[in-house]
Amino acid sequence: MCSLFGLIDFKECLSTHTKNKILNTLARECQVRGTDATGIAYNFNDRLRIYKRPLPARKMKIHIPHGVNVVMGHTRMTTQGNAQFNQNNHPFLGKIDGNCFALAHNGVLWNDKELRMEENLPLTSVETDSYVAVQLLEQQKSLDIQSISEMAELVEGSFVFTVLDDKNNIYFVKGDNPLALYHYETCGLYVYASTEAILDRALMR
Repeated sequence: MCSLFGLIDFKECLSTHTKNKILNTLARECQVRGTDATGIAYNFNDRLRIYKRPLPARKMKIHIPHGVNVVMGHTRMTTQGNAQFNQNNHPFLGKIDGNCFALAHNGVLWNDKELRMEENLPLTSVETDSYVAVQLLEQQKSLDIQSISEMAELVEGSFVFTVLDDKNNIYFVKGDNPLALYHYETCGLYVYASTEAILDRALMR
């Protein structure tokens, strides 16, 4: 049981200080669903950045730089793959035709080992079931709604995926796991987390 969280400041109205405050509060509230690792992904200076550590959110200070308007986050409860090996933590980095993307997953995939054999996926040192979604996307010619949908059709299990590309597009793929997204039209903000209760607690703070 992990948690996804993040924000989209699509009108670029919030200060960097405010966004960092929202992200740190969200991450700490997400600890109810996992404390083994915390990670975020965002684009800065024309490059996709991933920052993750095998630490609970309360021990990790999230600090995005000025100008970052889309952030994707994850707090982890380990089900497969030792969190002390940071490669096993979310978000994961993937590449399609030279373009980078980050992927985070909440849930458990049941057919990752079968998919690696059936789809002839390359061997990897990453031990988590979630990473098969990255490998399936990497087999595609492009990252878009179609390729992400095809990946989601192949995996079996419980899931919500978030995918952030290096052009600042963020995709949400909801299976039967929870996801809550709030839209604040006036200030031009989307905020999301794995449950409405997490969002409510964070925003009250």
